[in-house]
Amino acid sequence: MKNSTPSTELGPRSGETAPTLSASRGHVLATLRQQAGPVPLATLTTATGLHANTVREHLDALVDAGLVRRRRSAPSGRGRPAWSYEARGATAGRAGAEYAGLAATLARFISRTSDSPRADAIAAGIQWGRDLVRGQDTAGAAADRRGPIVELLAEIGFAPRTDAERGTIRLTRCPLLETARAYPDVVCGVHLGIVRGALAARGADPERAELTPFAEPGACLLDLDPVPASR
Repeated sequence: MKNSTPSTELGPRSGETAPTLSASRGHVLATLRQQAGPVPLATLTTATGLHANTVREHLDALVDAGLVRRRRSAPSGRGRPAWSYEARGATAGRAGAEYAGLAATLARFISRTSDSPRADAIAAGIQWGRDLVRGQDTAGAAADRRGPIVELLAEIGFAPRTDAERGTIRLTRCPLLETARAYPDVVCGVHLGIVRGALAARGADPERAELTPFAEPGACLLDLDPVPASR
């Protein structure tokens, strides 16, 4: 089955683009790299000497850029655990390149050998999505779909942006952009499957998630609660 190649004018940017950091944001990243393991916001605020809101803003941007990993701290008392942050390893870029090469090979194989490349890709992505959220606290998860999915997509490099007016999530980067352009049925199918698998693991309806690849200049569009088309 041959994929139609999406227009280069549409869709997200490559996830491999190195971000340009301001001096303040670079200071936060450098400080985080000096820490031994994940640390909470309060620790970084003290270590950098910056205001907590400023540090939080920089951390959110660094997570979106794939330079920082954000995780929930261990529960202690009532309420949702706080976030902890750690810098990604220096070998992340090389590992990402190796992953992209492997993904391209697998996408090519599935596209050539499968009778239903998209369906098989979605099925593989669903299992992957389940694995990614395994071990997470899913209490009340079915009612809180959007937030955890945005967090997951940021973690794996999609730099998601929630569009409250349209009720969609804009995926502004793609960690496999070139492969996705060559094999959109397979790669975009896997990405949709990841979201559906994560939703299913959290007790939400996975079939409500829909992905429109290369939907607009700068983004693919993910809808977790689409409105049925009128007949």
